[in-house]
Amino acid sequence: QVQLVESGGGLVQPGESLRLSCAASGSIFSSYAMGWYRQAPGKQRETVAAITRGGTTTYADSVRGRFTISRDNAKNTVYLQMNNLKPEDTAVYYCSTAGSWGQGTQVTVSS
Repeated sequence: QVQLVESGGGLVQPGESLRLSCAASGSIFSSYAMGWYRQAPGKQRETVAAITRGGTTTYADSVRGRFTISRDNAKNTVYLQMNNLKPEDTAVYYCSTAGSWGQGTQVTVSS
């Protein structure tokens, strides 16, 4: 089983940026697609972005053009660069792969 640890969340103002990181244990990291998801209070978890093992990326319509997912297979880490953050981006962000989930990191966007 893959162990995942997210970091990089925090409180920012609208228009600011954050970069989330997700560090994975194990040598199988490069073999799997990775995804970032988020869950806001009272809402269902939704897919934010995903990246295949070959580097192909997909995004939710709500974040396309503002968020960028990337991976560094040498570091067993996937990133989510979030620019021009909006209050509606407030949520707990999770990474996932191979059926495993991290503990989540809180992102709060508020003035």
